Amino acid sequence: MAHLCGLCLALRGDHGQFARVVTNYDGLLISVLTEAQAPRVTADGRRRKAGPCPLRGMRTASVAQGEGARLAAAVSLVLASAKVRDHVADGDGLLARRPVAVAARRVAESWGRAGERGGAAVGFDTAVLVDAVDRQVGIEALAGLGTPLRAVTEPTETATAAAFAHTAVLAGRPGNAAPLAEAGRLFGRLAHLLDAVEDRESDAAAGAWNPLTATGTPLTEARRLADDALHGIRLALRDVEFEDGRLAHLLLAHELERSVDRAFGTESCGHAHAPQGSFGPPTGPYAPRGPVDPHAPGNPYGGNPFGGEPPRPGKRGFWAGCAVAIGLCCTCKACCADEFEGPWSRKKREGWCRDGCDCCDGCECCECCECCSCDCSC
Repeated sequence: MAHLCGLCLALRGDHGQFARVVTNYDGLLISVLTEAQAPRVTADGRRRKAGPCPLRGMRTASVAQGEGARLAAAVSLVLASAKVRDHVADGDGLLARRPVAVAARRVAESWGRAGERGGAAVGFDTAVLVDAVDRQVGIEALAGLGTPLRAVTEPTETATAAAFAHTAVLAGRPGNAAPLAEAGRLFGRLAHLLDAVEDRESDAAAGAWNPLTATGTPLTEARRLADDALHGIRLALRDVEFEDGRLAHLLLAHELERSVDRAFGTESCGHAHAPQGSFGPPTGPYAPRGPVDPHAPGNPYGGNPFGGEPPRPGKRGFWAGCAVAIGLCCTCKACCADEFEGPWSRKKREGWCRDGCDCCDGCECCECCECCSCDCSC
């Protein structure tokens, strides 16, 4: 929450209130990595007390500040600008109307320039992000059956590698740049893959381009690439010199694995298997014989009891999503609700502070490696 709020406030402080709509979970990783590498004295100075906010239930909070949050804001703005331009080019939803498209294009251009200024302020050249987005369009236009999926994800990999590596420069640890670039490259691949897997059905229904469908890549191959990326990220993080890497480890090793399991509809532990016993696999006469598919026909405990997965609602357009985002902010639902619907993706999200905002102070949740015999000591 400290890094999420820090990203939001950096966007507001440097680029105005409206820029806060591009706040995102992926972007806050840049702030997390910067703080994790910084010397303890410097890291302590990267926090400040923020005033009451509706998304925190009108509570104050200690939030991240400094160059890490500003870099995260710059990257988020540039990528959001590219996403809006892509929606305008595709004529999605309301953007098919010329007046709306013109306004959206101006917003995208404004965000692009703001992101460029923000990147320059912390020594980061956002041209690598813009170039990656431009190349992505050409690669997708040429991709077809048989095209390697990694060729489609390459621009995203390049962009995230550059952003991750620059956190080492900001933290004064240039030796970390190479392993962080590798971790960023694999994170970009994984993010692209997960979006493709989660959107496959909705894209097919809408006739939209999807990398898995376009290249004819089966889910088994996508899962193999995802698992390889997860393993590679853990290996790369082992070579990074962190001052306090617990939160970075939790997000990039544990939570990222959960994201993969959710996207592919599986449950696993890529660190180490739990021993047999109270928390191990079930034994005895009620143990399942073979793997259980939660969405199999007739399974009353998961998915559709009549077979298959339940239909997913379609995504909202850019402006409709903005309206819903404003509503979530004004009603505090994104903060206090147990679960809410993402404003653009319509995916189910957990409330940010559903368990109380004070639980993050001195939280020991990052020590979860001790309970799962984690062998990926980053």
